[in-house]
Amino acid sequence: MPQARHATGPVGTPGRRTLSAVEEAARMDAVRRYNILDTPPDGAFDRVAAMAARLFKVPVASVTIVDEDRIWFKAAYGLEGVSEISREPGLCGSAILSDEALVIPDTLTDPVAVSNGLVAGPMAVRFYAAAPIITGDGHRLGTVNILDTKPRLITEDDTATLTDLAAIVLDELEMRLAALAALRTEQERRIEQEEARERAERDTAAIQAFASTLQRTLLPPALPVVPGLELACHYATASPQDVGGDFYDVFPLDGTRWAFFLGDVCGKGPEAAAVTSLTRYTLRAAALIDPDPDKVLTSLNTVLLLDPAVGTRFCTAVFGTLEPHEKDGFTVTVATGGHPPAYHLRGQGTLEAVRPKGGMLIGALAEARFASHTIHLAPGEGLLFYTDGLTEARTLGGEMIGEEGLTRFLSARTGPSGATAVIGDTVDLIDATPQGAGDDVALLALSVPLADATDGLTATATAHTIAPAGGTPGSRP
Repeated sequence: MPQARHATGPVGTPGRRTLSAVEEAARMDAVRRYNILDTPPDGAFDRVAAMAARLFKVPVASVTIVDEDRIWFKAAYGLEGVSEISREPGLCGSAILSDEALVIPDTLTDPVAVSNGLVAGPMAVRFYAAAPIITGDGHRLGTVNILDTKPRLITEDDTATLTDLAAIVLDELEMRLAALAALRTEQERRIEQEEARERAERDTAAIQAFASTLQRTLLPPALPVVPGLELACHYATASPQDVGGDFYDVFPLDGTRWAFFLGDVCGKGPEAAAVTSLTRYTLRAAALIDPDPDKVLTSLNTVLLLDPAVGTRFCTAVFGTLEPHEKDGFTVTVATGGHPPAYHLRGQGTLEAVRPKGGMLIGALAEARFASHTIHLAPGEGLLFYTDGLTEARTLGGEMIGEEGLTRFLSARTGPSGATAVIGDTVDLIDATPQGAGDDVALLALSVPLADATDGLTATATAHTIAPAGGTPGSRP
């Protein structure tokens, strides 16, 4: 059972001792660790003070924390309007000097307590007892006190009860400290999550910006103006974060002839972008040496097989040349390498698939052969080239549009065969599907305006979209 320490001598005598500077500094570190000073009233501590007053039948009881230069009341019963007093010797300041409870039966007979403000002042305290609030590592934070205006004695059982109340206060402080630590940990976790989310959003935005910028370098900034020809295009990526493998271009061969191509490199991301870039520039370079479409695709096949960085990637593509026809329109020669058929739109729903016989995947086999086909693109007619993202888009029933669906759609069109109108209607077809295109989509259309519509044809309509397929197409000249 705890023993009471009865103060009988001045500070520094066997009854009372002082704390060294090191001990006091360590004690204050413990006080600050609990972060309790100057906190608002708390019902748990108030109940301890009230319970002490009832148990000991005293008019005043308190829970105090001893600061460097003051005694701060965390809870006070019977002390209206008092929140702190100076750290005078004699009462609470003496109670934290030992691990035992301090009992002063009559303050007027105690040489130290007699000069304390609570004793000599208006309260005229004559009895004082306090149990120190001791941490697990032995630091005394403050006290649970009982005071009376008349002298009295308490038993060892009373002292034990007072010590238990001090232990209850420490338990409450520990639970409060644990709750604060948990709250701080949760706040830090939320801050970390928020910072991680913000970093992820920044990274995503940076990746999207990088992918968009890289994608634009793989496409022509604008289609050229070809006298007597209307051109239109559309490009949409399935994901803004992945660089797609679809590509197209239109460029001059000489003063009268033009070349065009459209294709799809398997895969996505930086590796596919590297192959796309290699493919695009190889097609341009090969066409300037010999524009024969079969030979251009053969040259591309050789380059892809010889470059170790390409690995097992291959592509499909169509390559064609445009030459003004001796009468009107253009002579178009098209070679294909494993690519979906183009459509020759003759107007009023009349069309035919341009499907040269043969035409193997490009970059898969050294012995690959390619096939070409020549057509006359007359005034009022158009050509539509596309990548398989168009035909693989799924309808409301979950079925792919497919070549048959695309053929039905183009046959049912009642609008003009002009390139801009064809591209616009085809994009509407994609946007009408529930999920849009699940893959990248590249569209390229060529058309020859009717004779009365060729005058003043000096601009080329384009529609570039670097965004998830199925979204609203963006356009720029």
